[in-house]
Amino acid sequence: MAIPFDSNGIVSMKDYASEVQCTWCDGCGNYGIWTALRSALVEMKIQPWEILLCYDVGCHGNMADKIGGYRAHGLHGRVIPFAAGAKIANPKVPVIAVGGDGASFSEGVSHLVHAVRSNYPITFILHNNANFGLTTGQASALTPRGQKMNTSPNGIPERTLPSMDFIFSLEPTFVARAFSGNIPQLTEVLKKAVAHRGFAFVDVLQACPSYNHFATHEYLLEKCYDVATINHDAKDVAKARALAVDTSGKIATGILYQNEDVPSFYEELKPRQGRETTPAEEVRLYDVSEYMKAFI
Repeated sequence: MAIPFDSNGIVSMKDYASEVQCTWCDGCGNYGIWTALRSALVEMKIQPWEILLCYDVGCHGNMADKIGGYRAHGLHGRVIPFAAGAKIANPKVPVIAVGGDGASFSEGVSHLVHAVRSNYPITFILHNNANFGLTTGQASALTPRGQKMNTSPNGIPERTLPSMDFIFSLEPTFVARAFSGNIPQLTEVLKKAVAHRGFAFVDVLQACPSYNHFATHEYLLEKCYDVATINHDAKDVAKARALAVDTSGKIATGILYQNEDVPSFYEELKPRQGRETTPAEEVRLYDVSEYMKAFI
C-alpha cells in the first residue's frame, strides 16, 4: 500500500532551498542527486515540514545543510537505524536515509542487512562513488580490486564486495539503480522509492572527479542504460538480479525490482494493528510506581 501524499499548498524548488552555499568539488555527482531529490519531493507535492531527511557522514552528508526540510545528520554508518526508528515512531512521515558506499558497506553494513530483512518502510539512497571521498580518496568495499587509490598505491588487495548480488541475496522488496548525470530518470526513481510500501534501496552511481578516475561522468554516461528501453518486468526477481549484477558491458538503471505484496515492518507489528494513532502521538507521562514495587 503506497503512502498517499496530499499537500494543501503549492510546493516549489525554492521551498527546499538553503542559504548555505554548496561546496562540493566541480563535477561532483552530489549536485545531480541534490537536484533530483528536491525535484522528486516537489513533484510529489511534499512540503519540507512533511518529510524527514537523514544523512550519514561523508561528502553526501554535507547536503544536510544545503536542502530545506527536517534534517538529521548522524554518525558514520549509523543513519539507517536512526531513520528506521523515526519512521516507526511516526509512520505518517516519509523518511529518506542517505549514505555513502564507504560507510554503508563497512561499519554500517549490518544495519543495511537488517533494514532489507525487516523491510523498514523507508527510502535509502546510496551515494556510490566507490571511495571515501570526504577523507580524500581511500578505497571502500566497492572499489574495484587492484585499483590504485591514495592510501593503496599498489592497488586494492581485497576482493570487491558484490553489492547488488549481496542486496538481492537478502530478498529485498525494492531495488533501483540510477546515475547522478541523468536527473530526470533519478527523479522518477526517487518518487517511486518514496511511495514504496517497504524498504526501497536506490543505488546511485556518481562521479567523484577528485578521487575516482576510473568511473568518471563520461564513463557512466556511456555505460548506463534505462531498463525501460528493454521492457523489463520489475516483478521478475531473477531477471532483475541478473541485470543488476552484470555490469561487464552496459549498466542497467531504473526500477530493477519491486514487490508491493510484502508487508512492511510496521505492518507486521501486532501491537500496532488496528491502532489509528502513531507511537509519537501516544507519548505521555505514565505512572509506573505500581510496577516498581516488585523491585523493592
